[in-house]
Amino acid sequence: MSQYLDLVMFAALMGAILLGFPVSFSIAGVAIVFAYLGWALGAMDITLMGATGQRVFGLISNQVLIAIPLFVLMGAVLEKSRIAEELLDTMGRLFGQLRGGLGISVVLVGALLAASTGIVGATVVAMGMIALPTMLRSGYDPRVASGIVCTAGTLGQIIPPSTLLIILADVMSNAYQQAQYEQGKFSVEALSVGQFFAAAIVPGLTLVLLYLIYILLRGLIRPNDMPPATLDTPKPDRREIISAIVPPVLLIIAVLGAILGGVATPTEAASVGAIGALLMAGIRTGTNPKIILAGAAALIALGVLAGLFPVRLQRSDLGVLSLTAGGFYIVLTIIGAVAILAALRGTLRTRTLHAAVDSTLTMTAMIFATILAAGMFSLVFIGLGGEERVAHILASMPGGPMGALLFCMAFVFVLGFFLDFVEISVIVLPLIAPPLIMMGHDPIWLGVLLAINLQTSFLTPPFGFSLFYLRGAAPPEVTTGQIYAGVVPFIGLQIIGISLVWLLPQLATWLPGVIF
Repeated sequence: MSQYLDLVMFAALMGAILLGFPVSFSIAGVAIVFAYLGWALGAMDITLMGATGQRVFGLISNQVLIAIPLFVLMGAVLEKSRIAEELLDTMGRLFGQLRGGLGISVVLVGALLAASTGIVGATVVAMGMIALPTMLRSGYDPRVASGIVCTAGTLGQIIPPSTLLIILADVMSNAYQQAQYEQGKFSVEALSVGQFFAAAIVPGLTLVLLYLIYILLRGLIRPNDMPPATLDTPKPDRREIISAIVPPVLLIIAVLGAILGGVATPTEAASVGAIGALLMAGIRTGTNPKIILAGAAALIALGVLAGLFPVRLQRSDLGVLSLTAGGFYIVLTIIGAVAILAALRGTLRTRTLHAAVDSTLTMTAMIFATILAAGMFSLVFIGLGGEERVAHILASMPGGPMGALLFCMAFVFVLGFFLDFVEISVIVLPLIAPPLIMMGHDPIWLGVLLAINLQTSFLTPPFGFSLFYLRGAAPPEVTTGQIYAGVVPFIGLQIIGISLVWLLPQLATWLPGVIF
């Protein structure tokens, strides 16, 4: 019996989660119970648990993971300030009179929100409350409308910046280093979040293209499923389009450009994104737009000029030019600070910032509690011999490295029916990634395949999170069965997307190779 404790432990974790216990407590509780059970049966050395403190310290001192709360805050501020609603309304009126136009607008807005917020729940709820009723009033089939809204919301997991990609980059980088150590390489290479962000851009846009092609084809083949909006819906003018689209696009360029261009680390870029979102929210909450625009321009100028012409004011040998530049930078900093304070005042007055911070704390606490508990779980699982068992299973798979990868992708896909992406990322992937990398699979390509697979887990019944989010936001006439039926074609499109990246690895490896 004791030689199978690792398998029993994994099964017990699945059972505890399916029974409805809180995930992080389930993971930690199962780990503690099986640690003592393994010690009592002589299957595990209990002193291994002493490494838990080191793992906790490693987590809280991990510079990469600091980006998670900052990106979550950026998305929460954009959501609570109702910028997403303005985007949806503008794009819906722009494309609404095309057959399938409302569906196209939802997908495009989903892609924009994915690149600027990265929060699936917020995007699905916003589109479920705003776009879904409009689509139903226009005569859309409830199944089609529900499927489009659910799927567009999940783009926040694959289009950077994304919480999933940050966690995945950390897990895959550790797995890559572990694989190099086991291969006898002691001068190891590390992978960066920027590489995974770059790798996910083309596959993410490919998925958007697949969704759009499907909507257009279904609109042609079954026109009654997606009729155009009524002609009395006014089209937005150029000013409305620019004011709705340009700010999020500029924010995306600032954040991703800083990371991919090597100007800033992901954590630094996340802080830029949070400040940018705050300034955008300031305009929405009644702050003088001239102050916000002047502050934004000053901060952008400060970032560019300080990067091109750095000045260290503490030095004693500065010339007149350096002192002048330093004084100018101080003026720019003051202008930017005034704009930030004005935006803070506006968001505090309307309680927008209160709601955003509350949402950020809740999500960040959930993610980090799960990662902490998963560290304890993996220690016990390794102590019970689970790591060797996983490596043996993968090595004995028929079909060699491709057979092992296919098995792992299928296993992760099935787990996605029951578990959240965080649990899969921090419990399962650290076990399967090192053997797969040692078999010769490119870690960047492998990470993107797993990211699309984990994105699909938001859509798979019965526990797909997007389905639950939409169920809570959808009108009562939309049934749960219609929501489940609506996502089935899009799950098929996700599988096509995974197949394309599998058959054409350049989709994931080309851009990182060019940039890095």
